[in-house]
Amino acid sequence: MEEFISFVTNLYATHGELVLIGGGSGILVLISVIIFFITRREAHHEPGITEDVSHIRDVQAEPLHREEIKDMESQESVSDELIEEEPMDEVELEEFEEAAQDEVAEEVIRAESTIPEEKIEEEPEETEAGLFSRLRAGLSRTQAGLLGKLDEMLSIRKEIDDSLWDDFEETLVTADLGVGTTMKLRSDIESKLSKKALRNPMLIKEALREEILRVLKSAEGQPLALNVKPFVIMVAGVNGVGKTTTIGKLAYRFRKDGKNVMVAAADTFRAAAVEQLEIWANRVGSDFLKGQSGADPSAVAFDAVRAAFARDTDVLIVDTAGRLHTKTNLMEELKKIKRVIGRGLEGAPHETLLVLDATTGQNAIQQAKMFKEAIEITGIVLTKLDGTAKGGVIVAIANELKIPVKFIGIGERLGDLREFKADEFVEALFLTGKETLH
Repeated sequence: MEEFISFVTNLYATHGELVLIGGGSGILVLISVIIFFITRREAHHEPGITEDVSHIRDVQAEPLHREEIKDMESQESVSDELIEEEPMDEVELEEFEEAAQDEVAEEVIRAESTIPEEKIEEEPEETEAGLFSRLRAGLSRTQAGLLGKLDEMLSIRKEIDDSLWDDFEETLVTADLGVGTTMKLRSDIESKLSKKALRNPMLIKEALREEILRVLKSAEGQPLALNVKPFVIMVAGVNGVGKTTTIGKLAYRFRKDGKNVMVAAADTFRAAAVEQLEIWANRVGSDFLKGQSGADPSAVAFDAVRAAFARDTDVLIVDTAGRLHTKTNLMEELKKIKRVIGRGLEGAPHETLLVLDATTGQNAIQQAKMFKEAIEITGIVLTKLDGTAKGGVIVAIANELKIPVKFIGIGERLGDLREFKADEFVEALFLTGKETLH
């Protein structure tokens, strides 16, 4: 500003006479000169600011890796799109949240993907005693959560009364047997106990064992009968329940029995899941079929059936999408896949297995009900029993769903996907350290 005043003062001192003599014209000349000065000053000043900003941006960009720059550009592009879009309605918001959950699940799969691509060395055969010991170890948390608390409660009681029954119910519900199943067990046990037994609370435990065995026996699944070629197994379940690992272990079981196996990835929207499934297929030595990313899952399933015929495959295992079980679109997709498989091979799929995570407790029941309403489930695979105290949910599954339990997962080893046998399960669950297997 001081420079401008100095300039005007000098200008008037030098050319003031012209202004006075020229009148209006002189004033116009003076105004023109002033405007020229201001314009020239802005022209010299603004580029300096722009250059400084550019210099700062260049300095900041230098340390960034190419991938980071690409991420920044991608984020800027996404931000621009969001600004232009109209606000999401409820359905769009749910789909957006679902996509975000799928992305998180993919990152989890990538983070946990420590499986080498080389083929698996066959695990040595275990003795019956060794297999039972592993089952018992896998159920240790459930045993502590259910029977440990039950023993503690019964040991301090002198007789069976209403207060004891209340504690009994609480113990079973806490172990995720569910309210309905717990009330039924209480009612059945009460009707069995004689009046003489009222002074011996420990008899409740033996009666509970008998009732749980009866319930689980009713849900004991028959071994898979591979009486058709190719024998088609469709596998369903929400993300994160261990579906991919289960398929890999199933393929291993069949390969170990000398069967030719093909695994088909009909979940075409989750690249990480497809990659993981392919690694499993390579490891166990089975064929693998996948479609293009975003392809119609039903088309992939149909192609897999035709390919299984062409390659004389014994067992075809078809993976399916596992987005939120409350989504109607997913259930319609599963229905379509099942129909299309049936068109490719009459009577297929011969088994439709639902994978449930034991650690989710009662939520597993709700998942199963949703899938059961959409597609006919022929069997359940209950995973992660070794990592939870909520293994009692298997009793609720058997009692409420009336769906056979085909397999249980009790550990990380390939042989830890076991055919479910009610007698063996109850024996391992109720066996104490002082007892021996008979």
